[in-house]
Amino acid sequence: MKDSELHLYNTTSHASASVVIRQYSTSFGWACRLLDARARPHIENIYALVRVADELVDGPATSAGVDSSTQRLLLDELEQETERALAIGYSTNLIVHAFAFTARRHSITMDLCRPFFASMRCDLDQREYDVSELAEYIYGSAEVVGLMCLRVFEAGRERSAIERERLVDGARALGAAFQKINFLRDYGRDHDGLGRAYFAGTRHRLTDTSKADAVASIRSDLQIADATIPLLAPGCRAAVWAARSLFVQLTDQIEATPALVIEKRRVSVPTTVKAAILARALAMKAAK
Repeated sequence: MKDSELHLYNTTSHASASVVIRQYSTSFGWACRLLDARARPHIENIYALVRVADELVDGPATSAGVDSSTQRLLLDELEQETERALAIGYSTNLIVHAFAFTARRHSITMDLCRPFFASMRCDLDQREYDVSELAEYIYGSAEVVGLMCLRVFEAGRERSAIERERLVDGARALGAAFQKINFLRDYGRDHDGLGRAYFAGTRHRLTDTSKADAVASIRSDLQIADATIPLLAPGCRAAVWAARSLFVQLTDQIEATPALVIEKRRVSVPTTVKAAILARALAMKAAK
């Protein structure tokens, strides 16, 4: 009886987590559906906790009238609840419980979670980052998430030390690229609405030069990631390729769009292009 009760609670917590990705990210949602049945729920569980923390510092809490000091307190409490759930395997917070379920099965520890929460905490301050601060922020906000997903993808697989190192580098690079692309795509909202300027020299405005520098950095990250995608297990390769391809399209559009326009308008990938990427990914998955 007790095992069946826990199974129901685990299932319910994952159902709650899966709603988050469907509601907040159409693109990541369909890419996630390309994953094999073993990995998919765990990636959804990771995404849900990351999204909840991100939303805490990115707007909804402020819209609800929560001041920054209370947001900081809530973020601290979420981190503490996550750490406790990793230790005991249970949380009354369904999203945290779902994350802990995944983390405990894939050796995801607070060594990866603490940098994430530290970066989320940085978003409660209006600031401009220097190069080293930005690297630290991106590691915590995005690269560790890539490493969490990699641990799910690699569960039970034997790898040489060289392969493991390459996969880690690729996961970090892809996470960094995704984050930098989002910085550019969301520049107007972050700068005007939240008082943030992630890239050095963009505190007052985004210039075509600073945009070009950021795009060059993104392309370098994507090159590293692209070299490792073929190493991934067949059950996750198509999904990762699809997400990567979507962000390559975003990068191309950002590169072709003047900085003055990016300051005012959020670029997006046309539905027809998304559909073409999905079709190719499905063919890749069928051919594995």
